Amino acid sequence: MKSVLERLRFRRFSAVQLLIALGIFFTCAPFLEEIKGGDLIVSSLLSLVLVAAILAVAQRRRTLVVAILLAIPTLTARWANHFSPDLVPPRFFLIGGLLVFIFVVAHLLRFVLSAPSVTPEVLCASISAYLMLGLIWTLAYWLVDRLTPGGAFSFNTSAGPRSIDGFTGFYFSFVTLSTVGYGDITPVSRIARWLAAMEAMTGLLYVAVLIARLVSLYSSPKSDPGAPKSEPPV
Repeated sequence: MKSVLERLRFRRFSAVQLLIALGIFFTCAPFLEEIKGGDLIVSSLLSLVLVAAILAVAQRRRTLVVAILLAIPTLTARWANHFSPDLVPPRFFLIGGLLVFIFVVAHLLRFVLSAPSVTPEVLCASISAYLMLGLIWTLAYWLVDRLTPGGAFSFNTSAGPRSIDGFTGFYFSFVTLSTVGYGDITPVSRIARWLAAMEAMTGLLYVAVLIARLVSLYSSPKSDPGAPKSEPPV
């Protein structure tokens, strides 16, 4: 077990690879839902994002162990639900996914806010954290919709799906995170409205705090070239 952890740590991905995995998932997933066998590819891409996220923050052995313990049940539940949806309800992998993404985002933000200078790793970590915030609320909306079918969201258009899962939840999450709010999907239940309000506030505060932090780092005096470089996210 020790040798495996050391090997994983040595070959640890960075936030750059995590951002690439997120970019592939965001670009391909919306178009794959409509094709035959697309769900299998989407599940594979989501698994890739989970693995990349874990390895991106696995600088310390303890962090890697915790991330693996969170990810294994999540991936197991996701694939079990894919092949046996009646046996394993979606709420199991949704709860697990929430825990994994929150864990990863917390470590990415700690890395960004404690970095001594602006580097490509810091920029990729900050963008990845923002995109994963949208995924966190996507899973949260999906979970709420599953727990209260038909009572959490109102769809103000006659066309399109009437459920918040899949791309619909992804779309609503990022529209809310960016505070655009087209109004075609409206949260109805108390918990759904609370989640939407929290996501909108998070989106505004994240951008404000992130820009202030990056400007502060960029404007600060340059460090000594001989000083140690900033560590990757842990």
